[in-house]
Amino acid sequence: MPGFRRAGAISYILTIGLMLAACFAPPASAQMATNAMHAVLMDAQTGQVLWNKDGDQSFPPASMSKLMTLDILFSELKDGRVKLSSTFPVSSTAWQTGGSKMFVRVGTEIPVRDLIKGIIIDSGNDACVVVAQALGGTIDGFVKMMNRRARELGLKNSHFVNPDGLPEPPGQLMSAHDLAILARDIITQYPQYYHFFSERSFTWSGITQANRNTALQYFPGADGLKTGYTHASGYGIITSAVRNGQRFILVLGGLRYPDLSKYPPRKKDWLIEQRRGEEAARVLTLAFRNFRSYSLFHAGQQVGNAHVWAGNEPTVPLIVKEPVTAIMQVHSHRHMVMAIDYVGPLKAPVLEGAVVAHLNLSAPGWPGMSVPLYAGRTVSETGLFGRMAMAMRELLGLSPEPAH
Repeated sequence: MPGFRRAGAISYILTIGLMLAACFAPPASAQMATNAMHAVLMDAQTGQVLWNKDGDQSFPPASMSKLMTLDILFSELKDGRVKLSSTFPVSSTAWQTGGSKMFVRVGTEIPVRDLIKGIIIDSGNDACVVVAQALGGTIDGFVKMMNRRARELGLKNSHFVNPDGLPEPPGQLMSAHDLAILARDIITQYPQYYHFFSERSFTWSGITQANRNTALQYFPGADGLKTGYTHASGYGIITSAVRNGQRFILVLGGLRYPDLSKYPPRKKDWLIEQRRGEEAARVLTLAFRNFRSYSLFHAGQQVGNAHVWAGNEPTVPLIVKEPVTAIMQVHSHRHMVMAIDYVGPLKAPVLEGAVVAHLNLSAPGWPGMSVPLYAGRTVSETGLFGRMAMAMRELLGLSPEPAH
C-alpha cells in the first residue's frame, strides 16, 4: 500500500520506510527515453501528464502550431458559422506564402473541406493564410484570435504571431505540454473532424502529397496529428494513438539528425520523415507497454481526517468527490507516496462539501498529481464552555495531536 503523510502547520510522516524506498528506487522513467529535447506523454481521457521531458519549456513549434489554426476553424464549423462546403477566397498574400504549400491559386475559392486537408496533409502555409484571412479579416486579426483561444485553453507557455508556424515574423512559441493540451482539445471537442488527421494523401492542383506523419504507418492505432520543422525548432511530431480503448497523446520536439546531412535533399527528407515516425512509434510502444491505470479511491471515499479547532467535533473526515485514478508506470506505482496536505488545524465552522485539503500523489519518474479533498460533514463551532476548555488545554500545552 502506498505511503501516507499529512502536511500542514506541522508535518507528520507515518510510513518513513516507504518514503525512503521511493527516494532510493531506480528511476521509473528509465524505460521512457527519447533524443527529442522536449517531450510530453498525456492521457487523452483525463489530460493527466504521464511523462515530461522539458515539456513546459517554450520553443518554436513550427508547423505543429497549425493545430491552433485548425482548432479555431473547427470551432466555427461546430458552431455552424462555417460549413465544410463553404468556400474561402485566395488572396495574393496567401498565394505568395512560402514554405510548404497546398499550391492554392490566387483569385480562386477553395472549399473548407479541402483547406483542412491542405493544412493537415500538405502542411500548407498558403492554406493557413486563406483560413486566417477568412476568419480573422486580416492575418493580425486571426493572430489575436489564436492568442485569445490559447488563454481560454490555459496554454501558459504559448504565444502566436502567425497562423502557419513560419519563422518570420519571429516570436511564435509553444511548449510540448501546451501542444498536448491543444491536441486533446481537438480530439475531445471536435471528433466529427478528427478523421482528417489520419488521411494518408491529398491531391490539389494536380499535385498529390503524402501525409508527413509517418507514425500513421509505423504504429498500429495511430490516427493523428501533425509534424513540424524549422531550423530553430528542429523536427517535431504530435501523434495520438488508441489501444484497448486507451488513448495517449505524444509530443516530441527538437529532434535533430546531423548524420543525414550528407544525403541529397529529397533522400534526406524521406529519411527524416521515416526516423521521426519511427521514434514516435517507439515511444508509443513503450508507453502502452509500461503504463497502467490504477484505481485508488472511489467517489465519496474517506481518505483521512483533519483536526478542527474550536469545533463541536475534534476532526472532520476528508473525502474525494470523484473516483481517483492514476496512470503511471508499474515501477512508479510500487513507490508511490500519498500526502494529505492542509494548513491545520482547520478553524470551525467547517462546512460540508468545502475544499479543505489536497491529496498529493508523487512517485519517481512520474509528474505527480493533486486531488482536492472535501469536508465530509459540517463541524459547527463549539459553545462558550468548549472554547474555554480548549483555551485552558492550549495554555497548559495539552493541545490534541492533529488527526491523521
